[in-house]
This record gives sequence, C-alpha cells and structure tokens, in this order.
Amino acid sequence: MPPRRAVTGRSQEPRQRFIEELRLLRAQKGDSLRKLGEVLGWDWSLFGKMESGQTIGSPEVAQALDQYYGTKDLLLTLWELAAGDPTQFKERYRRYMALEAEAVSLWHFGVSTVHGLLQTEGYAQALLSAGGSSGEELTRQVEARIGRRGLLDGDHPPRFRTILSEAVLRTPLEDAELWRKQLEHLIEATARPNITLHVLPFSSGLYGLDSTAVMFLRLPDSRTVAYTENAHRGELIEEAGPVEHLQGAYDAVRDLALSPAESRKFVMRMLEEVPCDPST
Repeated sequence: MPPRRAVTGRSQEPRQRFIEELRLLRAQKGDSLRKLGEVLGWDWSLFGKMESGQTIGSPEVAQALDQYYGTKDLLLTLWELAAGDPTQFKERYRRYMALEAEAVSLWHFGVSTVHGLLQTEGYAQALLSAGGSSGEELTRQVEARIGRRGLLDGDHPPRFRTILSEAVLRTPLEDAELWRKQLEHLIEATARPNITLHVLPFSSGLYGLDSTAVMFLRLPDSRTVAYTENAHRGELIEEAGPVEHLQGAYDAVRDLALSPAESRKFVMRMLEEVPCDPST
C-alpha cells in the first residue's frame, strides 16, 4: 500500500514544505517579490531564491515574514526543521529578535566589533567567516545581518546609540578596501539624525564593561531589556535589577567616551590611516 498523503496535500519533507508555505502565503497576500523586498528591507532576490529552494534564508528573515503575514511562528518553525537542527535557534535569541523589532530606541556598547546594524556586507562576511561559518550557512547569515540594517531606516526609525571601544577601530580587516568601506559607512551613519556614535579611547583606562558587548532595548511599554554577548554565547536579560546594574555600567562608559563630534573625527583619522590601493 502506498504511503498516505497528508490531508493538506502539502509536502512532509521540511525544506519543501517551507518552500510551499512561502509561495502560498505570498500568493494569498498578492505581493510581488519586489514589493516584499521593499516592505521588509531585504533584497527581493533573496525571497526569489528562497521560493526556488536555492537557499532557506535565515531565522531573522523567517521571523520577519511571520510578522508580515501574521503567521506567528509557523515559518520560523519550518525554517528550523529545514535547517536540520530544531535546537540550534535558541528561544532567548528568538525572543530578543522579536523585541528588537519593536524597540523605540536602542543603545549599544561594542567591545571588539561593530554592531550588526552598522556592518557593511564585507565586514559581516569577514567576521562571520572568522567565526567558522562557510558556504550556504555563511551566505544566509550575511544576508540576514545586512537585512537587519533596515531596522534603522523608514519614516520613523528607532534611535540608535552605539559606543565603540577604540579596539574595534584598531582591528582592521585583512582586505584594506573592505575596511575602508566599513569606516566610510560608520562616518555616513553619523550624519543620520537617529544614529549617535561614540568612541571610547584607550586613554579612558579601565571600565566596567571591558569584556562584555551589550545592547539595551527600550520597548513601547517603557520597559528596558538587555542582551549581553561574548564570542561563545548571548543572554537576554529582562529582570529589572540586573538590567539597571548594566545600565549603570553603560552610563559610566558613555561618560568616558568622546563626544559624537570628536568620535566622528576619530573615525575619519582611522580612515586616513588605511593604505590606499596603488592600482587606483
């Protein structure tokens, strides 16, 4: 006897089922791929590749689609199954992404790297490659990271303040041209009214967040949550006491940092030190 097909008539193979749902939901919405890209902030070709099975995208993309279509965690769950490891996408990070999308303001301290919201594609690829990603996984992660930059665009984008340790700006990419583009991107970002950049110089001495990158999210209900991260793990913190303690450390770091105007000049000096390509 042949195997019974599902009542829905849809594939039970995870990757194919994911593709089918993507196509069905877009058809029901009546959107073109180009419109989907414009609304969600990713290049429209990514959605075409996902619907044709060339890539499954990333968890960030799946979650954004769930929010757009009103399908709760359907696509995110199917993405996890298609990726082959339902445990790899941790619940706390899933919740963090949902909160980040809702935040009315964000403030960040980077101890060793530029935050993903301000990374160029070249910087993101180099950073993720150094972390061990490669092949299709690397492509998915880079696409997701660049797509998240759309959070700071639009008519009413959230305010974003970032403090970068001088170590971030003293750790160039191996490719000088890619590093130049990243520094230029940071300088361009400082001209946007919703983005504030500070540099914490080495001369500031020791400080309370010397081994911790942290992001604070101010939510519509006036709550603040924090997300701390190191090379091996990230942790979402929602309890008021620990968040307040981290905020105190962050405020102390901000007091030590250069002003936005001086920070812009600092980044420009770093840009001037990047060696030029002799062929240009």
